[in-house]
Amino acid sequence: MSPSIKIVRYPYEEPYHLNLVMDATSGRLRGRLEFYCNASDLVELAEELEAFPRHASAVYLWELGTEKDEDRFAHYFRFRLFTTDSVANSAIQLRFNNNRELPEREISEFCIEAETSGINKLGKLVRKFSELKHEVLYWEPLGGDLFMTKKDAEPVA
Repeated sequence: MSPSIKIVRYPYEEPYHLNLVMDATSGRLRGRLEFYCNASDLVELAEELEAFPRHASAVYLWELGTEKDEDRFAHYFRFRLFTTDSVANSAIQLRFNNNRELPEREISEFCIEAETSGINKLGKLVRKFSELKHEVLYWEPLGGDLFMTKKDAEPVA
């Protein structure tokens, strides 16, 4: 299994609010989380990914929800992008937490390493995906694609 990120969009309150399911793997560990975000969040994410890294020690953090019990969020999602060395190789840290009580609690956290060109390619895919014309985004560190329907994406699932 190779590292990858797959995002599936389900009809919700578009074009403003999106219902997304992210499946991701480092190649060793896998995680999945359904979450909701604003459509504008994807545009901001695309801008950061396309321009990453802005400097040698660059870090970008996108968080949705919280893990604090008192805040009572349905989930917590972290997408953290950072450089791993002085030549700007990078990694994406993902953390998925469904914020449920035991025994239903599910938490996954891992990193996907990628060269800068792969991160920038992900940014281009996210930007196109934010136009809401595709249901599935599929990315691997060396490339990726967009699919009009979930059925079209089945071979890469």
